[in-house]
Amino acid sequence: MVQIPSFPEANHPLIQSLNHYSDLDLLTLFQRYPEQGKYFTGIFCRYSPIIYSLIGNSARSPVQADYIFALTWRHIFHEMRGLNLRDENTNADTLQNWLINTTAMCINGTEMPPVESINYNIKEATPPLWCYLEQALELIPPLARLILVMADNYHWSPTRISAYLQAEGENLSTEDVEYWIQQGRQFVINELPEDICELYFPEALASREDLLDAV
Repeated sequence: MVQIPSFPEANHPLIQSLNHYSDLDLLTLFQRYPEQGKYFTGIFCRYSPIIYSLIGNSARSPVQADYIFALTWRHIFHEMRGLNLRDENTNADTLQNWLINTTAMCINGTEMPPVESINYNIKEATPPLWCYLEQALELIPPLARLILVMADNYHWSPTRISAYLQAEGENLSTEDVEYWIQQGRQFVINELPEDICELYFPEALASREDLLDAV
């Protein structure tokens, strides 16, 4: 039997307040207000048990299931921006059916990677947070993004990052790299939707508001 992970954000008042909305309402709000993350997160919390069950029955290990689950939600996140359930080519008359069809497509179209090659931890970044973190990363300066990815995704030390960058022509010391890691994280926090910060980084949100109040 598939063990479905629990997602704490489902119990957050911000997400609980969306329970009265229909699927179509949430989809419309997600498309209409892209600067807010709660609507996508609400859809995720509503349908994660179904989607995880479908994926869990196809994966050979929980680590693979978590990874394919996250990839599927990332695909859903991007595709849902332009989803029109009234379009004949959509082949689904409800959001639930579309999500199930999309999940099946992702299961069939994604090659299961070896467990040892997977660098994703669902407890550290659930799929909604992962999607919005990736979106925020795309908005920060390229050098800060590269350093942050090497530090946080690949767990390189500042010394190793400095050596790599120097080999690539960027004259940054270990101290410079440490500075850019901190700056990069702050850049990401600043680019995240405010409600996503409220859900996942409430302390960082408070710091961001203090900074804005001081300006």
